[in-house]
Amino acid sequence: MTHINFSKLTTILVLTGMLFIQGCASKSVASGVLQGNVAPCPSSPNCVSSADSDEDRYFEPLKYNGTKEQAKERLISVLGDMKNTKVVSDRNSYLRAEFKTDLLGFVDDGEFYIVDGVINVRSASRTGYSDFGKNRKRMETIKEAFEPCCN
Repeated sequence: MTHINFSKLTTILVLTGMLFIQGCASKSVASGVLQGNVAPCPSSPNCVSSADSDEDRYFEPLKYNGTKEQAKERLISVLGDMKNTKVVSDRNSYLRAEFKTDLLGFVDDGEFYIVDGVINVRSASRTGYSDFGKNRKRMETIKEAFEPCCN
């Protein structure tokens, strides 16, 4: 009779699962600018967006006074001060950032579209169904550090 070492088997299954999840996490879920705004969220609760009509996924745009350039500089500074965050795309009035979680290294995408007086925002998890409110908390942290901006 063969003896199965459940401890080793469990370890192998967990590591394989983590590698699979990490592999899935490499593809960005950012959509860019769609019809003059960031994209709404999918039906899963792991996203917030200022373009979403569902109150559970809606997040109010960041507000600013001053110029778009001043707002962009301030936003880049705020993102630069955040742990495990990097701006990966900077195109005129659009910024995309990647946020890496501490524990398992999951990557979430943040999008920011700067228009007159507001910055439309979107933060979404690349994997999983629920994020336990992480994207909303992240956007609240960014909003708190950003506002008031640019007088």
